[in-house]
Amino acid sequence: MPCAPSVLGTLVAVIEDTMLEAMDKMDRAVEHTQSQFATVRTGRATPSLVERINVEYYGAPVPIQQLASISVPEARQLLIKPHDRTTLESIERAIRESDLGVNPSNDGVAIRLSLPQLTEERRKEYVKVARAMAEEGRIALRSIRRDARKAIEAAQSDGDVSEDDIDRAEKELDKVTHEHVENIDAALGRKEHELLEV
Repeated sequence: MPCAPSVLGTLVAVIEDTMLEAMDKMDRAVEHTQSQFATVRTGRATPSLVERINVEYYGAPVPIQQLASISVPEARQLLIKPHDRTTLESIERAIRESDLGVNPSNDGVAIRLSLPQLTEERRKEYVKVARAMAEEGRIALRSIRRDARKAIEAAQSDGDVSEDDIDRAEKELDKVTHEHVENIDAALGRKEHELLEV
């Protein structure tokens, strides 16, 4: 016996809501991957290199950008000026202990980070790191697609949604996933170009 039109409309709405939710999650996964790329060091100084570093502040880890202003006075130099001078040593220690590979210099007021020229070997290592980040992003997208597919299939088994609606939804889901994977690949291409640029 076919479902009443209102129930069918609700089931199609469930598929539409599932699609919208999946697209939103995919957008956020792409944004996260791109923000991860920003933490990979290139030959140029950028505040995003240190923003992910947490500083021990009164027994709690606090992101460095909450404790200091970060500026780029020169192409290969970062200037980190704490809002509270008592945090200067903690910030310096956190930078030394990070995987940044840069030796901070403390003048009693601010910390300067001079970024050395990247070697060819180091550039290739960073490209590998960026590729791993891209793959994590792709895995997240495939996971979102899988969860959305399960929700669509559940809507089909719960009611009388036509096969055409399910097929259309799955094709659209594949298309959206492919577009988001292409966005990650394009961002990776830009990051690789930036890293290998001498």
